[in-house]
Amino acid sequence: MTTIVCVRRGGIVAMGGDGQVTLSQSSILKSTAKKVRKLKEQTDHPILTGFAGSTADAFTLLDLFEKKVDEHGGVLQSGAIALAKMWRTDRSLRRLEAVLIVADREQSFMITGNGDVASMDHDILATGSGGNYALAAARALYENTHLGAEEIVRRSLKIASDICVYTNDKLRIETIPSIAPEQDTNGDTEKLS
Repeated sequence: MTTIVCVRRGGIVAMGGDGQVTLSQSSILKSTAKKVRKLKEQTDHPILTGFAGSTADAFTLLDLFEKKVDEHGGVLQSGAIALAKMWRTDRSLRRLEAVLIVADREQSFMITGNGDVASMDHDILATGSGGNYALAAARALYENTHLGAEEIVRRSLKIASDICVYTNDKLRIETIPSIAPEQDTNGDTEKLS
C-alpha cells in the first residue's frame, strides 16, 4: 500500500512515491522504501517506473518490464503491452499483486495484471492506496496553477500523505528533463537530437 503519481508538464516528466511499507494493516515495516526508479538513466531514453502493491511482486514485474522494453528496441509502449500480455496469460505471474506506472519523454502508462495498459488523462496518472487523493490534488494543481511537474507531484503526495494512513511524507521523486532547444550560430533554435 502506497501512493505513486506521475505528472507531465512543460516537457518534463516527474514521478514520485512515498516510502511507507505497511505489514498487514496495523504495522509500519519501513518508512523510506524506494518505490520510484529511473531505468536506462545513462541513455537518451530514460524511463521512470513506480509501483504499488507487493514489493517482491513489483520487483519481479519491473525486471520483466525492463527485459520486455529491451526486447522491443527500447520502445516503452511495446514493452508495456508485452509485459501486460505476459502478466495476464502466465499462470504464475497472474498471482502477482502490484500495479506499475511507467513513463518516458513521450508516453506514460499504468500496467495491471488484468492486461490493462492505460495511458493518462490530463497528463496525470496515480495509483496505490492514496492514489485517488493524489490524483485529485494533482489535477487541481495542474489546472489551477503554473507549478512545474515536480512540484505538482511533491504537493499532491503531501496531500495524500495527510489523508491516507498507508502513505507517508518520505517522498522520492524522479524526473526526466525536457530536451531544451539550443541556439545555433545563426540565432535559430533547433531541437537537440
